[in-house]
Amino acid sequence: MNNSRRNFIKSSALATTALTVMPSYSFTPMSKGIKTGVQLYSIRDDMGKDPLGSLEALAKMGYKHVEHANYVDGKFYGWSPPEFKKILDDLGMAMPSGHTVLGMNHWDPGKNDFTDIWKQTVADAATMGQNFVISPWLDEKIWTDYDKLLAFMEVFNKCGELCQKYNMRFGYHNHDFEFDHKVNGELLYDIILEKTDPSLVIQQLDFGNMMNGGATADMWLEKYPGRFPSVHVKDEIKSSGDDEYESTLLGKGIVGVEAVIKKCKKIGGTTDFIIEQESYQGKTPMECVETDLKMMKDWGYQEN
Repeated sequence: MNNSRRNFIKSSALATTALTVMPSYSFTPMSKGIKTGVQLYSIRDDMGKDPLGSLEALAKMGYKHVEHANYVDGKFYGWSPPEFKKILDDLGMAMPSGHTVLGMNHWDPGKNDFTDIWKQTVADAATMGQNFVISPWLDEKIWTDYDKLLAFMEVFNKCGELCQKYNMRFGYHNHDFEFDHKVNGELLYDIILEKTDPSLVIQQLDFGNMMNGGATADMWLEKYPGRFPSVHVKDEIKSSGDDEYESTLLGKGIVGVEAVIKKCKKIGGTTDFIIEQESYQGKTPMECVETDLKMMKDWGYQEN
């Protein structure tokens, strides 16, 4: 993951603190089965300039599932949850998951409960019909302090219980630091998986991000089988930037994506394969996600 993505996640986390609590809406969870979708951060500039036109373009390419990376002040890309759901419905699309950071500011230790802002965040995800509410970041103040980390993993579990009330599950999305940092002598990602209840908290494995932490997917899929219902499908090449690797077109990098996603399906418990590409090597983001979807279809992962 590049620095712009890190900064985007941090700023998005701060933005959710300004949410005005709104009434809940009814929801209908999505059907089960294999899904191939796209993380909308892949086309972040297009979504910023023309979100409706961008979604229409994705639908024309054949995408039927998207994952959001923009929930601010109770809205998705500027639309209320019912408005955004209708837009997706009209395009024949759905949103099985979304990224919204669960931070320390969303938990009130005095009340032993989540803030109204976070409760509404979960309710809005349910309105969208999501299966997974995924937090894509962990504050460094948490993951560098063993006691704080253990306490926050309990918050993860409690969020799983909250999501369960809406027939959803809570999840965490990895980056790179989870694989090259130890806390109290234990690797951070081991702690996250061992201290969260698998029935309440899923892991969304980003097997591109993890390469910058010196890790590959195979070991983790084998060590924790069935823990990864959702994955970010991403290929990587050597980078000339701050990170050692950057994302590229599927099948053009060194990850061996086809073999990894087969393993995800076989032992990872994976049902949701979410394409994400953050770097483009001279192509447009729209060109890249169209090519990526075609590659997934060539590998036998059709939209359904």
